Amino acid sequence: MDSPPLYRKLATHYIDAIGAGSLKPGDRLPSLRSLMRMHDISLSTALQLCRAMESEGWVEARDRSGYFVKRPRRLAIAAMEEPATHVAPDPAQYVGIHAKVSDFVARRRQHEVRIDFSTARGSPELYPGEALRAIMMRLLRQKPALLTTAAPSRSLNPLREAAARRGLRVGMTLSPDEVLTTNGCIEALNLALRAVAQPGDTVAVESPTFYGLLQVLESLGMRALEIPTSPQTGLSIEALEMALDAYDNIKAVVTVPHLQNPLGSVMPDAHKERLVALCEQHDVALIEDDTYSELLDMDTPPRAIKSWDRTGNVIHCASLHKILAPGLRLGWISAGRWHSRVEMLKYTQTRSNEELSQWAAGEYMNTGAFDRHLRRLRDHLRQQREQAADAIAAHFPSGTRLNYPPGGLQLWVELPDHLPSMTVFDLALRENIFIAPGTLFSNSSRFDHYLRLNCGWPITETIEAGLRRLGEIASECAALQRKAA
Repeated sequence: MDSPPLYRKLATHYIDAIGAGSLKPGDRLPSLRSLMRMHDISLSTALQLCRAMESEGWVEARDRSGYFVKRPRRLAIAAMEEPATHVAPDPAQYVGIHAKVSDFVARRRQHEVRIDFSTARGSPELYPGEALRAIMMRLLRQKPALLTTAAPSRSLNPLREAAARRGLRVGMTLSPDEVLTTNGCIEALNLALRAVAQPGDTVAVESPTFYGLLQVLESLGMRALEIPTSPQTGLSIEALEMALDAYDNIKAVVTVPHLQNPLGSVMPDAHKERLVALCEQHDVALIEDDTYSELLDMDTPPRAIKSWDRTGNVIHCASLHKILAPGLRLGWISAGRWHSRVEMLKYTQTRSNEELSQWAAGEYMNTGAFDRHLRRLRDHLRQQREQAADAIAAHFPSGTRLNYPPGGLQLWVELPDHLPSMTVFDLALRENIFIAPGTLFSNSSRFDHYLRLNCGWPITETIEAGLRRLGEIASECAALQRKAA
């Protein structure tokens, strides 16, 4: 695996020093000459180091004085509180999210959206489109029948091989035969749920959770049981254990352990191990949605939940949608003891995926270019998140809270004074600014004053102005609410 550029390594060293408090706001960074001498680097590398830290908001240049540590505005905004986990979860219910999501989608289509903060994906230029196009053109010359021959249902291809091989990095030992390609992670979740539960059964989910999962549960006629979820450590194991003791028809638990959507939380390894053991003890299937782990700010992602699975009770779902090519809709599933059932459900539901995209993505993943792309993607997303968080801290009303995740595409924002997110949504939409209100991420009303904001696009003047205007709208709504009270 190629290592990051030297200036990037050194920038990370000084950023870590700022985070640890060794360098404090107002402290002067070593001069360019000192950096050259201390690290045996060229003037060009020293300049790249300082400019990278400046562009990411860690330092500021002062005329004829050098670079000084800044206090990023985002550090002044309060973190979110932990959820209550000592009370029993709300009763399981048939999901009623579809009408809300349908209205959300319909209203977007009725407006010409100028700035879209509602999605959870990166901008097209962050992905290796040219490289994938070149691979596809070569494949079509070498294998023209890829377009005219139906894909065999059990064919091995570079994507399945790459998924199995990369699983070793996160502690999973899979053969390519145990990897089944799907149309994105959403189909993988569909298949997993249909394999382990029936209409009327209860499925434990994180709260808040991705509204697409709630839609899937509703379409399958299943009940959702929302489990309190920490902005920092993810699904509460204690609350889940209480729920498993209280309900006798929970058939599955669905969790996003790394950069949970929408919170951005990351589950510690000790929690993952406890979760696997708890689900095995209660004979409840554990479905792992691992869509985002490659977006964590580290070169090697943490262990997958499935790495602790010894009985086939964990179903691992993943996707390239966020990390490589949103247009390909490629995902996969490794279903453990339900593999044969999932394979047949896949055949019944959509048959096999077409092969050209699988070959192209797999070949790309089998080269060093994939890891270089992931490092660049993480670097861009980190800078965009930092800039977006600073803009929120600068422009949103006093009392706003923010969960700042260690990676990913989005920020979860809590509005002050229980300000309804749908009020902000309606007013922003009039100005062609589109956001994802917190009402979409739960069947309860406890997240009605939250927003999920996308950071996948570079922070241009237009995006900056959109965040500023969104903050002004929230401030105006908060002022009116206080006046009315």
